[in-house]
Amino acid sequence: MRIIALLGSLLVAGAVLMGGQSAKEPQEEKWRQKREEMVRRQLITRGIREPRVLLAMRTVPRHAFVPAAQRHLAYEDYPLPIGHGQTISQPYIVAYMTEKLQLQGDERVLEIGTGSAYQAAILAELADSVYSIEIVEPLCQKAASRLDSLGYSHARVRCGDGYNGWPEAAPFDAIVITAAPPQIPQPLLDQMAVGGRLIAPVGEAFQELILVKKISESQYKQERLLPVRFVPMTGQAEQIENDSPH
Repeated sequence: MRIIALLGSLLVAGAVLMGGQSAKEPQEEKWRQKREEMVRRQLITRGIREPRVLLAMRTVPRHAFVPAAQRHLAYEDYPLPIGHGQTISQPYIVAYMTEKLQLQGDERVLEIGTGSAYQAAILAELADSVYSIEIVEPLCQKAASRLDSLGYSHARVRCGDGYNGWPEAAPFDAIVITAAPPQIPQPLLDQMAVGGRLIAPVGEAFQELILVKKISESQYKQERLLPVRFVPMTGQAEQIENDSPH
């Protein structure tokens, strides 16, 4: 298990005072307590049980992934805007989607929709390598810098349209889509390893969280989980939907 974010957040905390006391230690302890409260009240009470997922949620400094004006709300039970019409997902949804992937620690994971990079950081705590694609370039650049500053060298970020995935890094043991396409892009299904899992919000006016398991090279098992509301997947997914007959 990599407990990288905790070390990274301490580095971000600021200069060390003479005598070895960090100027930000009381503030960091306050954030730690907020994470613990978030896990206890929002996750465990709703059925999140996987110990590694709970530890990752306790470890990653969510407040470091939201704009300064929203930081005091970082551990609240709802999504937050991060600019450019995008959001950082509700903590419960991040934990729920992550738990459904059943990561053991040696997986290669693809994320479509880096956003703030919070989900990527959670995945990086639990998997061997993470590949994440963000279509909004300013968010992409900030996400890459943020992951680097927190020590997640095994989490790579690419700027661009995620519809066609990251073929040169495939196959992936797990894929997470954090924006809603009208249907799951076929290139992403093709890039799943046999035995792998993909989780995504799917739909337009009505969205459902869908879990797909790849049984063989040509067989998939799909499970509908719960209704959700995500920002729509843009780029090629949007164009294909516009071009399709209704």
